[in-house]
Amino acid sequence: MTHFSFEFYPPKTDEQRAQLDRTVGKLKRYQPVFTSVTFGAGGSTLSYTAETVRHLRDDHGLNGVPHLSCVGGTREEIRQLLADYRAQGCDRIVALRGDLPSGMARAGDLHYASDLVRFIRAEHGDHFHIEVGCYPETHPQSEDALADIRHFKTKVDAGANSAITQYFFNADAYFRFVDDIRRAGIAIPVIPGIMPISNFSQLKRFSEACGAEIPRWIGKRMQAYGDDADSVREFAADIVAGMCRRLVDAGVPELHFYTLNLAKPTEAVIARLG
Repeated sequence: MTHFSFEFYPPKTDEQRAQLDRTVGKLKRYQPVFTSVTFGAGGSTLSYTAETVRHLRDDHGLNGVPHLSCVGGTREEIRQLLADYRAQGCDRIVALRGDLPSGMARAGDLHYASDLVRFIRAEHGDHFHIEVGCYPETHPQSEDALADIRHFKTKVDAGANSAITQYFFNADAYFRFVDDIRRAGIAIPVIPGIMPISNFSQLKRFSEACGAEIPRWIGKRMQAYGDDADSVREFAADIVAGMCRRLVDAGVPELHFYTLNLAKPTEAVIARLG
C-alpha cells in the first residue's frame, strides 16, 4: 500500500483560509501520514505557520507538521518555537536551512540545516522525528553532485530520521540518487517529493529557481497544446502519475505531494494510481 503526505502553505487572508479548508477537506480522505506547513523566506510567515499547524491538528484531525528554518533566528527563538510545537503535540519537524531574503543582514545563530538538526536533538533528544531536504538533481548552490551528497550525510549524521526530496520529473534521477547515497552509507528513508502540474509557466519559474529539471519533451508538449486547458490538465496528470507508478512499482512506500493548496491536480494524480 502506498502512503501519502501533503505539503501546504500557510494562508494569510480569509479567502486563502477558505481555499485551504476546501483543499484539506478533499485530500484528508487519503489519510495522509502527515501534512507539512511551509514558511516564507526568513520566516516571514512564521506565525501563520504555527496557526496553520494548529488548525490542521485541532480542526481537521491531521498530523500537522511545521517546517522550521534556522535562517534569521537566534538559538533562543528556535528553542521557544520547538517548545511551543512540542506543547501543541507535534512530534515531527521538517528541518531546513531556508533562504536568506534579499536585504536581510542577519543569517542567524545556526547556519546550516545540519546545525538545526543537531540543535533539535540536543534540546529534545528523540522526541521529534526530523525530516530534512535532499536534491536528486543536486542543490543549485552545490559545487557538484558528490559535494551535495556529503552535505546530505552531514544532516543524517546530525540526527535526521528521513528525507523528502525536491520535486523532479525524471524517476531515474531519484533511483540514481538513492543508489549513490546508499553507497555513501546513508540508510534513512528518502521520500520522493511530487509536484502535480497546475500552472506550467509558474512551474518553469519555480524550477529555474530551485534547480529542478523539466524534461524538454514535456515543455514542447505543453507548448503544442497551447490554450487547450483540458488537454494540458490531462497530459500533466498522466505524466506525473506515470512517474509515480514507476516509483511505487520500485517499492517506494510513500509519496509527498507539494499541493500549492490545490486539491484537483493532486487528486488527478492519485486517481490514476488507483
